[in-house]
Amino acid sequence: MEGGGFLPFGGDPEEILRGLREFAEQQAEGVKDAQREQFATLTLNTAVELTQAALSQIGASGSADEQAMQLRDAMRVLFPEAVALVSAARQGFMRET
Repeated sequence: MEGGGFLPFGGDPEEILRGLREFAEQQAEGVKDAQREQFATLTLNTAVELTQAALSQIGASGSADEQAMQLRDAMRVLFPEAVALVSAARQGFMRET
């Protein structure tokens, strides 16, 4: 067997295994990053959609000032929930690899 090694295409089997292991680790890290980004994006979208859906359920009535007050009151309840979701998404984006 010329060309060195036990494999038909040459090379040290240990070196080839080490290279394959490193490649697999890089691929796994790429998948983790993609999953983190997908989680963060879905979380942000959820925060926006839930806020929009909740506000659309408000039957604000009265003068413009009264309607504004009703929407502000609703946002006092909705805002902390939206912030919690956005915070979770931000952590997903910023998590160190």
